[in-house]
Amino acid sequence: LQRSDLWIQTKFSGLGAHDPNNVPYDVNASLEERVKQSLKKSLENLQTDYIDSWVMHGPEDSWENHFKVWRTMEMFVDEGKVRQLGISNFYRVEDVKFAYEQARIKPKVVQNRFYSDSGHDVEIRKFCQEHDIEYQSFWTLTANPKAYRHPAALELAKTKGLSPEGLFYAFCMAIGITPMDGTTNTQHMKEDIALLNRIRSGEKIFVDSDELAIIGNALGTPNWSIVGDGEEL
Repeated sequence: LQRSDLWIQTKFSGLGAHDPNNVPYDVNASLEERVKQSLKKSLENLQTDYIDSWVMHGPEDSWENHFKVWRTMEMFVDEGKVRQLGISNFYRVEDVKFAYEQARIKPKVVQNRFYSDSGHDVEIRKFCQEHDIEYQSFWTLTANPKAYRHPAALELAKTKGLSPEGLFYAFCMAIGITPMDGTTNTQHMKEDIALLNRIRSGEKIFVDSDELAIIGNALGTPNWSIVGDGEEL
């Protein structure tokens, strides 16, 4: 296995996102220095000399501090230690747009919790689609059991030869979402890989918009799909 066979993504996280007893940088250092120390520690821990995707874990307490972090992250793209950048936990489309517009190196990832409280990020996902940004979801299964455990969804999963959870992942990918999968269960890993192999072979899990709507309508969010009329699912 070569390094080029792997795609590695990690994050810079502010103080509030860390266990106080396990912070990967000097908490008394400047914000810019914390970012530098954080990347150094990530490279050491991951035993690599570059990161494919480096994501800002969440908003700072001001735009000034946001861009202190972002400009420092951009510097490592310039140096070749990072291939692309992203943002996470931004739930207002206005904030995503501003962060994008003011960035010299544009974010290529938006990673958010995919749940009803944010309206399943319909407007943010639309912005991502329009600007070639990958929308990554987390809390994907935990937040949406009603959608994939709906009786019609359970029946559809059986006809597709998938678990209800696998069908929901397929739904997410069909509407342009990259679901983050944190399973430690070997069987679930095998199921997820098998699903990816089916999709990559060209199989359409959902044959039409009606099948897709079985899951989408159960989300409880109007206009859940950002795929325009006439576009291929």
